[in-house]
Amino acid sequence: MTRPPRPSLLVISDSTSVSSSSSSPERAVYDDTDFFTAQRNDSQSSLGIVSLGDMTVSSSLEEEHRISPISRLPPELLIYAFSKLNSTADLRNCMLVSKTWSRNCVDLLWHRPLCNTWPNLLNVVSSVRNEDGYYPYFALVKRLNLSNLSDQISDGTVQPFVHCKRIERLTLTGCTKLTDHGVVSLLTGSNSLLALDITGLDAVTDHSLNAVAEHCSRLQGLNITDCSKVTDESLSWVAKNCRYLKRLKLNNCTLVTDESVTAVARHCPSMLEIDLHNCLQITDASITSLISHGRQLRELRVAHCRLITDHAFLDLPKHLAFDSLRILDLTGCLQLRDEAVEKIIDTSPRLRNLVLAKCKEITDRSVNAITKLGKNLHYIHLGHCAHITDGAVIQLVKMCNRIRYIDLACCHRLTDASVKQLATLPKLRRIGLVKCQSITDRSILALAKASIEPRQKPLGPSLLERVHLSYCVHLTLQGIHALLNQCPKLTHLSLTGVQAFFLREDLISFCQFTDHQRNMFCVFSGEGVNRLRNYLNEDPESLYNAEGTMFDDREGEDGDADQQVTGLLNATGLGADDDDVNEEDETGEGSQYGGEADG
Repeated sequence: MTRPPRPSLLVISDSTSVSSSSSSPERAVYDDTDFFTAQRNDSQSSLGIVSLGDMTVSSSLEEEHRISPISRLPPELLIYAFSKLNSTADLRNCMLVSKTWSRNCVDLLWHRPLCNTWPNLLNVVSSVRNEDGYYPYFALVKRLNLSNLSDQISDGTVQPFVHCKRIERLTLTGCTKLTDHGVVSLLTGSNSLLALDITGLDAVTDHSLNAVAEHCSRLQGLNITDCSKVTDESLSWVAKNCRYLKRLKLNNCTLVTDESVTAVARHCPSMLEIDLHNCLQITDASITSLISHGRQLRELRVAHCRLITDHAFLDLPKHLAFDSLRILDLTGCLQLRDEAVEKIIDTSPRLRNLVLAKCKEITDRSVNAITKLGKNLHYIHLGHCAHITDGAVIQLVKMCNRIRYIDLACCHRLTDASVKQLATLPKLRRIGLVKCQSITDRSILALAKASIEPRQKPLGPSLLERVHLSYCVHLTLQGIHALLNQCPKLTHLSLTGVQAFFLREDLISFCQFTDHQRNMFCVFSGEGVNRLRNYLNEDPESLYNAEGTMFDDREGEDGDADQQVTGLLNATGLGADDDDVNEEDETGEGSQYGGEADG
């Protein structure tokens, strides 16, 4: 008897496996963690040189994979599997397997084309311009970052990308040759744009911001740092038309006034972060409006806005708490007093990072108010707050024992008592004590978790990573040596003006500076710290012979050495007036407090 014919295998049509924006999962429309990243190029995982026009796949291989079980997977699962591949070469190989795989891989490769070199950029441009390509590559580009070629990017360079209307993130940082013409051509019709960074484009004017307001209503992040020609007129229109704004950076936009900032506060209720660093015309009205309307506001930076007074915070609505605020930077707001700090703490009880550097009017009263933050406080900068005493610092440490970073530069009244209490912080990683000239080796040994009393037990291994001790003139080589040996995680140590180091050629040779810089600064960083530690451990006794004993309380110091240190202070602007003191310039640290807190 003849057996019935065997049923043929089902052949899945191409139409059932094609990935499209409607049937496949897209990447998150906005990722909170990488809009303004520390890295200049966010395109490391992209492939900018692949075009499938010349690729061929044998018909037998295509047919085999058409009927294979994995080819029957829905596009969503294929895309998810491909997204786990870290190598662009692997993704490219997957594209060669079959048309189905190719269609579901191409978005992952082309959503962020790599434009980090000029040849790569030319290849991307060639594919984007090719109307007969295997895919419409211009429609696949979601993120475009040209910052690595900033000095070569001009209005003509960006013209091939004017047809890429699905771009969600556009980064043009430092492309100073760009003008309004090039920026506007990219923005016109870009209704999908979520984040725009044009930092440093000093030729950009209101014309570009007007294009943002007209075409980019979904915008969530805008960085116009150093765009000094932008005015209230365009920025107010952006605020009214881009109501989903969450992040706004206006650093050094000196023409911006309360008019545009209050418009942002009124029309952008989802604002999370705003940076007004050095916006010199901003007054109390802007700050009060931003905090009052921004119930979701997490970060507010108003460094060097010198027109801000206590009323910016005292005029906040009563009986309201702003629990979302985590980071507040008031550096150089010279008119702030204790009353304002007390109001800040009462209304923002969950502050994590608080910067009051150079707020010279605040006293122990402010520090005692800050202690109410308790375990929430991770980062505190009180540099140049010269009225602060040991009692307030000791109380701060007792109440806020999760501090990771503290800067007390130029707090002249502090002694070893404060530092020994700071050394008990279990999570302390960075400490700044520049020009705290009353501290001695007792402080350093406490930081090193070494025992300084005969019956005192060691406090355990130190977690310190960065220590700034410049111009702490009473420190000795023995104390620093103990710090190096007891702090295995130490990666940065500044000792400018510390006689025991600064006057010794054999030690400063480990500074990673030029000869000229070594004459001005004594900073050990990275491998230089390890080399210094190893050198001191080779023969410490012979190195100590030229020094006095630890805790030497002699009144008189060597006259020549005093003159050298005093001359150094004057030469580096650290002599007479604290207004000129900038410990961050000396250390190269910068003000990267925003991402400092852990957890």
